[in-house]
Amino acid sequence: AADKIRLIPQDFLAELCEQIIQHLNRKIPGINTAELCQRIQTSGVDINIGDLAKIANTLSFLFSTAARNNLSTEELVTTLGSGVSTLPKHAVQVIRHVWNEQGKAIAVSEDAGNMATVGQFVDMKWKLGVAMSSDTCRSLKYPYVTVTLTVADPSGQITDKSFEMTIPQFKNFFRQFKEMASVLETV
Repeated sequence: AADKIRLIPQDFLAELCEQIIQHLNRKIPGINTAELCQRIQTSGVDINIGDLAKIANTLSFLFSTAARNNLSTEELVTTLGSGVSTLPKHAVQVIRHVWNEQGKAIAVSEDAGNMATVGQFVDMKWKLGVAMSSDTCRSLKYPYVTVTLTVADPSGQITDKSFEMTIPQFKNFFRQFKEMASVLETV
């Protein structure tokens, strides 16, 4: 990750670090690396989403470990300087600035740590469709529902998961959501 971090311009790196801090503080559900990667690529930097995700995971680990050990800004910078693969100067400056400004706000609790191992639901979209025909069948007229779930995994990476359901499957899915809502109302 240290080699790839050299490619990222300082302003994008600062934005990534700030999003990671916000994610660790549970202010946002995750880091949209796909959107950030596209913006970095548009600026002329040749980086892929896998490399950006590795950088985000590394920085997230760095910030959460620093918070868990209650490191000061200088202790964090000293620790970064003593690493095997040294970070570029602009990256250390960004990390120093973000940690100095926002790092102390990271809340480290056991509950937050346990919740982070599961991931977090962000959004759900659905649409109704009808399959009219296929190569093997001239007239299907088969209704289906496509559901797209947006989920932030434990590291904060936001991904979309899509699946299709028949109408009876969707009715069962809906019934289960209604049951969850009624149980939540009693809490």
